[in-house]
Amino acid sequence: MVKIGDINLGDFPLLLAPMEDVSDPPFRALCKKYGADVMYTEFISSEGLIRDAAKSVQKLDIFEYERPVGIQIFGSEFDSMMRATEVCERVNPDIIDINYGCPVKKVACKGAGAGILQDIPKMVSLTKAIVNSTTLPVTVKTRLGWDENSKYIVEAAERLQDVGIQAISIHGRTRSQMYKGEADWTLIREVKNNPRMHIPVFGNGDIDSPQKAVKYRNEFGVDGIMIGRASIGNPWFFNQVKHYMKYGIEPPKPTLAERVKVVQEHLDFSIRWKGERVGIVEMRRHYANYFKGIPNFKPVRNKLVTINDKDELFSVVAEIENKYEMALL
Repeated sequence: MVKIGDINLGDFPLLLAPMEDVSDPPFRALCKKYGADVMYTEFISSEGLIRDAAKSVQKLDIFEYERPVGIQIFGSEFDSMMRATEVCERVNPDIIDINYGCPVKKVACKGAGAGILQDIPKMVSLTKAIVNSTTLPVTVKTRLGWDENSKYIVEAAERLQDVGIQAISIHGRTRSQMYKGEADWTLIREVKNNPRMHIPVFGNGDIDSPQKAVKYRNEFGVDGIMIGRASIGNPWFFNQVKHYMKYGIEPPKPTLAERVKVVQEHLDFSIRWKGERVGIVEMRRHYANYFKGIPNFKPVRNKLVTINDKDELFSVVAEIENKYEMALL
C-alpha cells in the first residue's frame, strides 16, 4: 500500500500531473471519474495568492469528490511561499505540493520552478521551511537537474526527504531539455533504489500508452506514475492503464458517442466554472485529442476552435456523432 502521510493510495497509484490551463476542476472531475487516484491543481503563484490575485485564488477551488487532492504552489521567496501555504490550508486540501519542475523561462529565471535546481541548498531550506509551517503532508515535483551537467536528483531527493517531504514526483528530463527528447527514467530508478529512501517515488514523463506504463513500472520500480500530456483530451487513459495492468490487454477505446458525451460534460463544467468566454477558449486545447483518429475531421475542429457562442458550440459538438460514426465503423 502506497501512502502519502496517512493517505492510502492503493498498490500503484496513478496521479494526474499539474498542468497549467489543463488540470482545472472540469478536467480533474473527468480524470477522477475515469481512474486517476491523486489529483493536483494547476500550479499557483505564491505571489499571486498572497496578493489575492483573482486567477490564483480561483485555482484554489477543490471539491470533495476529487480527494485526495493536492494544491501545487511555486515561488522563490521564503516568506511568500510560507504565507501561500497558509492560504492553501484554509481550503483544506489533502496535500501541499511544491513545484520545482516548471521549465518555463518567466518562472525558472526568477529562481522558481526548475530555476531552483541551480541552488540545491536553497531548495532544501525552502522545503524545510514549508514543511515546518504546515500540518499537511508536503510533496515535491521536480526534474533531474538544471542541465546535463547538474543532475543532482539522487542527492536532492534524499535531502528533501530528510527535511520532511512525504513523496516526490520526478520528471525524467532536465530543465534545459524542456519537453524535448526522451525522458530518462534511469535516475528515477536510482532515487527509488537508494537504500535511504523510504517515501514514495513517482515517475513522470513520456507515459503515452498502457503498455509503456506497465513496462516502466516493472523496469524502474517506481511506486506510482504521474500522467500528464497523455491524459489531455483523453481522461479515460487512467482506466486504460489500470485495465492493462490487471488483464494484460487494452480495453476497448471509447466510442464516438462516449467521446461526444464527455466533451459536452467537460465544456459545460468549463463554462460554469470560468464563465462563457474563458470556458470556451480554454476547452480548445482538448478537441484535437478528444476526436483524434476521425478521418477528415479538420473542418469541424476548425469550427470548434473559432466559435465563441455557447449554443452554437454545443450544437456543433452534438452533430459530430451523426456525422462521423460511420467513418469509424
